[in-house]
Amino acid sequence: MGFKYYFVILFLWSFQGFTQAISKDQMIAYTKEWSGERFEDGRPKIPDSYLDRAKNISIEEAWGAMRGLGYHNQFEGNWMMIHEDVAMTGRALTAQYMPTRPDIEEVIKAQGEKEGRIGSSNSWPIDALEQGDIYIADGFGKIVDGTLIGDNLGNAIYANSGNGVVFDGSLRDLEGLKKIQGFNAFVRGWDPSFIKDMMLTGLNKPIRIGRATVMPGDLVLAKREGVIFIPAHLVEEVITQAEFVALRDEFGHLRLKEGKYTPGQIDSKWTDEIKQDFLNWIDQNPEKLPMSREELDAYLKTRTW
Repeated sequence: MGFKYYFVILFLWSFQGFTQAISKDQMIAYTKEWSGERFEDGRPKIPDSYLDRAKNISIEEAWGAMRGLGYHNQFEGNWMMIHEDVAMTGRALTAQYMPTRPDIEEVIKAQGEKEGRIGSSNSWPIDALEQGDIYIADGFGKIVDGTLIGDNLGNAIYANSGNGVVFDGSLRDLEGLKKIQGFNAFVRGWDPSFIKDMMLTGLNKPIRIGRATVMPGDLVLAKREGVIFIPAHLVEEVITQAEFVALRDEFGHLRLKEGKYTPGQIDSKWTDEIKQDFLNWIDQNPEKLPMSREELDAYLKTRTW
């Protein structure tokens, strides 16, 4: 029993509980700026109303708001989708996979049994899903033998979450998955193979999806252009700003078509005259407001136009 033996014991011991989600205290520490409701595990529980509103904002508007707030690594593009024109929003539930290594996998399986987890490890994240979640998985971009789910698990995902998936990996059974009403998937590819030589090494922990860092509880906005992950504490600000920009653009386009203002006037800082015209236009078209007038007025107090 030399140094090598003790090194292996220490190495394996370091993986004890590796598949466990971070503790509730850790989750709260990571998301300390969130002051709203939380799930039992500590994940931020973004209100359903924001999930609904987020479907109507563009990726570009959300991206611009995020960049302005200092978050530069929250978007990833180049996906294959089941339904290209169907937006998907939800709260992130995260999973991390790695290529199988027998000694580590043995520890992970034993820990899963200890935690009362059922079946193969790629079903464990599905069991943890809540309504409104989106299953986000780092499958290290594996296509052949990287099919994390097929239509059986797809039905289970939709039953538990009412939503779909974002996988940096692949799926199988496209025809079967297309039949699940309301389910969508953003993946790297499709393959008829079964999952092989992959092990679950993290559940509800911070993960990397392409060039984005994802935290459990992030608001996920997935559209044809790509997927953006919005930290829970920024959701209200990002959505409100994106909605305002969309309103501002709609008004500007209208006035340009009417010939009332020049492109230079609309594209530069607005004069008091244009601002008042914009507010009058909103008063005349209240149905265009995606937020309450009180929320808009509060936002305008911080807006520099």
